Amino acid sequence: MTPELAAARQSDAELYISRLFDAPPALVFEAWTKAEHLNRWSCPTGFTVPHSEGDIRTGGWFKTCMRSPQGEDHWLSGTYREIAPERLVFTHAWHDENGQPGHETVVTVTLKEEGGKTRLTLHQAFFASKASRDGHEGGWNETLDNLAAYLPTMAAG
Repeated sequence: MTPELAAARQSDAELYISRLFDAPPALVFEAWTKAEHLNRWSCPTGFTVPHSEGDIRTGGWFKTCMRSPQGEDHWLSGTYREIAPERLVFTHAWHDENGQPGHETVVTVTLKEEGGKTRLTLHQAFFASKASRDGHEGGWNETLDNLAAYLPTMAAG
């Protein structure tokens, strides 16, 4: 069991993921805060982002549609509580079949320089169930894999 998985299992209501990216913190921060980058990597493997809108700033908001490989649309929205070069905090709520946001969690992403790379730590809480937490764990890990693959294209551009 990885240290990340062990940490995630400590609480059924919380998720912790830690990743080391081969990119400086400023580049990782840009990937999270510029729509032209965010929409290219910020969904699980095989998913697309056919719709995304928002205002990426402290006090801002977002509404996004992620389309599954099977063609199912999954809508989510939230508000940005804090946007700073070393920390992003935002709410996250999936929408129901009527387009209404459901249970809300808070996602905190911290970025720290570590030997010329970036240590990203993601914390999401509080989940209504262990199953929901576990589903998000899989989705976030795939999404962060996409970020790892996308960052070199930013550095080259």
